[in-house]
Amino acid sequence: MNDTTSLPAIPNRLSGNSRSPYHLAEIFEHNIGIRLNGKERNDVEEYCISEGWVKIASPKALDRRGQPLLITLKGTVEAYYS
Repeated sequence: MNDTTSLPAIPNRLSGNSRSPYHLAEIFEHNIGIRLNGKERNDVEEYCISEGWVKIASPKALDRRGQPLLITLKGTVEAYYS
């Protein structure tokens, strides 16, 4: 059984990229779910709840360093532990 009192608070902004200043490794020790406009998303690279956006990786386009380009989607963002 999971004890929700031991889980860290979900931050307002979080990134899956370890080079980002918004990456928090202790959050990724648990399963996190993201909903955008009521629909669950499994491909989110970064999100911001207060500004209402998520970033997902482009399927084909790469930047000059070989990293996938991120596409911003706007709407109501909900983050939760699953």
